Amino acid sequence: MAPSSKAEKKAAVDAAAWMFNVVTSVGIIIVNKALMAKYGFSFATTLTGMHFATTTLMTAVLRWRGYIQPSHLPIPELLKFVLCANFSIVGMNVSLMWNSVGFYQIAKLSMIPVSCLFEVVFDKIRYSRDTKLSILVVLIGVGVCTVTDVSVNTKGFVAAFIAVWSTAMQQYYVHHLQRKYSLSSFNLLGHTAPTQAATLLILGPFLDYWLTNQRIDSFEFNLPSVVFIILSCSIAVGTNLSQFICIGRFTAVSFQVLGHMKTILVLILGFFFFGKEGLNAHVIIGMIIAVMGMMWYGNASSKPGGKERRSHSLPRNNPQKHESLSESSETDEKV
Repeated sequence: MAPSSKAEKKAAVDAAAWMFNVVTSVGIIIVNKALMAKYGFSFATTLTGMHFATTTLMTAVLRWRGYIQPSHLPIPELLKFVLCANFSIVGMNVSLMWNSVGFYQIAKLSMIPVSCLFEVVFDKIRYSRDTKLSILVVLIGVGVCTVTDVSVNTKGFVAAFIAVWSTAMQQYYVHHLQRKYSLSSFNLLGHTAPTQAATLLILGPFLDYWLTNQRIDSFEFNLPSVVFIILSCSIAVGTNLSQFICIGRFTAVSFQVLGHMKTILVLILGFFFFGKEGLNAHVIIGMIIAVMGMMWYGNASSKPGGKERRSHSLPRNNPQKHESLSESSETDEKV
């Protein structure tokens, strides 16, 4: 295949992967917001456990049908990943409870510089001046959109600190494990989802009771709420898969930068669907700044020298390629 054809094919797959993540991520936020606001299902951690249980079922069926080939992930690596991932989920929920919305959004924005730090330290990535400035513009734009009242207390700061660092580490691990063990996104999900489902379904009801003072066994399940829970779990399969695909293709920093496009879409869709969040002038200005920053980042990081790996290569412990549906280990190539 000619180089230009390969580049065009890769660009098309990159765009499809990104759109898949945007659609599923925005979709699950809208569905979960309706589930919690309209039906009072406030058990976020337990719901996440249900999401991973559904994902586990999906990967088991695909493995049974032969779409996912056997692969290996050492137990210590699996446990480290699940520990970071669960701290991320719990930390985010607790941070949202203990902090103002403004500080919670600032904490989420700080994941980008933390992810950059991980890439600089562990992968020896060097960012160009334009790339760093474009990231700063994105942070300013999204901050203008989302940060309102900002107040913080000691326990809220600790919860946000844990949430930010564990989330950044979990996303770095997705990138790291796929490269190191030649795992496709389906393979990695197949290894990690069962353990995450088990731990979150066991701990989730207790944590949710602590956060909301409500017990899940006292919730009055009815047909509409069950339908929304099933819909949330179904969309979550795509969200979990698309996150692994995108980080595998782009790296965690690019995933975070482009991911703020979802924040903007959620603000717009929230206005149309729920009518509570007004699109006032400073929100619109923030959106414009953020989109310009994302476009600048895409252009800067794709140029020679935009993001360089300094004489560092990560050994692959498993040279075998694992095919899964239309994705192979070739799609884990980094931008």
